[in-house]
Amino acid sequence: MAIELPLVTQRLTLRAFRPDDAGPLLAVYDDPDLARYLLDEPWTPDVARERVNQRLGQTGLDTESRTLCVAVEHGPTLIGDVTCWLNDATGRRAEISWVLATASSGHGYAAEATTAVLDAVFAAGIHRVEAQMDARNEASAALAERLGMTREAHLRQNWWIKGEWTDTLVYGLLADDRA
Repeated sequence: MAIELPLVTQRLTLRAFRPDDAGPLLAVYDDPDLARYLLDEPWTPDVARERVNQRLGQTGLDTESRTLCVAVEHGPTLIGDVTCWLNDATGRRAEISWVLATASSGHGYAAEATTAVLDAVFAAGIHRVEAQMDARNEASAALAERLGMTREAHLRQNWWIKGEWTDTLVYGLLADDRA
């Protein structure tokens, strides 16, 4: 189930994280408009260093972390990340998430990066990939649908976050869906 990095698309390079990625990743995650839909508040420099250090060990589904987290680069610029992790004991089900800089939206980079990760994890033997998101995040829901994912659930007020109850959308994609 090893996935060889980097993954290279027409316009992007998806690579393992490096210690010097904290500053560029901070520029993505310190945006309050983006953080509105995430579990975290906008990042600080200390949080960015901590999270990048965590991502250094998330280099594959076959590793101890059972997580593949890739930095997404457009040219020399880090514009976000895509993370996929095993979420069951069989090692055949996974969950995926994506976060790209607000300034990079509208160019198809999120779809391109996420498609590359989905291709890699399905080629590695994953049977099913899920994506869960804040239901207010219309852009992520639209991306999930462009990726061919099926909206399987709308969980009403199931998550207490940042002082309010929020809804969660759940999308799923099977390896057979991509055949």
